[in-house]
Amino acid sequence: MKLKVLKIDGSKGTAMSVDDAVFGIEPNKPVVRQAVLAELNNMRQGTHASKNRALVRGGGRKPFKQKGRGVARAGTTRSPIWRGGGTVFGPEPHAYSHKLPKKVGKLARRSVLSDKAANSQIILVDDLQVQSHKTADFVKTLTDLGLDGKKVTILSSGEDRNLVLASQNLYKVYLVDAKSASTYDLIDCEFLLLDKAGLAIITEVLAA
Repeated sequence: MKLKVLKIDGSKGTAMSVDDAVFGIEPNKPVVRQAVLAELNNMRQGTHASKNRALVRGGGRKPFKQKGRGVARAGTTRSPIWRGGGTVFGPEPHAYSHKLPKKVGKLARRSVLSDKAANSQIILVDDLQVQSHKTADFVKTLTDLGLDGKKVTILSSGEDRNLVLASQNLYKVYLVDAKSASTYDLIDCEFLLLDKAGLAIITEVLAA
C-alpha cells in the first residue's frame, strides 16, 4: 500500500510504500471498541468517595437515655437516618483499571490506522521539524496542509520544543509520541499528521 507524501509547505512529494500489515488490514471493530473502553476506564481516577457513619464528625455520646421518652432508641447522632449522619451505600474509592492483552491492543491500533489510511485521513509529510515556536506560523503550516479547523492528532517522532510550543494552544490539535500512541489517541481525531520518522516508529512498534 502507498501513502501520498506532502512537503511541509503543502506541495506534493513522492508516494511512499507502507507496511500492509499495519496500514492495510481489515479493521476489527469489536477489538477497537474493547481497546477504547479499556483505555477510557484506565484513565478514571476512581477517587470518588462519601463519608459513612464511621467517618463523619461527632456522634460519640448517646443523645438521650435508652428508655422513658416514648421515642425510638438512638445510640449516636450520626446514624444514617439522622440529619448530618453518615451515608449508606455511598460511592467508595476503587480502581477501574482493565488490563488489555498486548496483541489485542496492537490489533486495535492497526485497525484504526488501516481504516484512516483507506479513507485518506493520514497526512504524511517529509519532516515535521518546525523552525518557529510561534503558533501563528504553525497554523499557516496546517492551512497549507489542508488541516485548518480540523481535529488533528500529530504523531511526533521525538521531542521538538518548537513543535510543542507552537501546537499547545490549539484546542483541536493534540501532540502524541508515536511510540506510545494509544487506540484512543488514533481514533479521536479527523486526521493523523506524521512524518517519515514517526511512520517508521509506529510501524516498528505495531509490526512486531
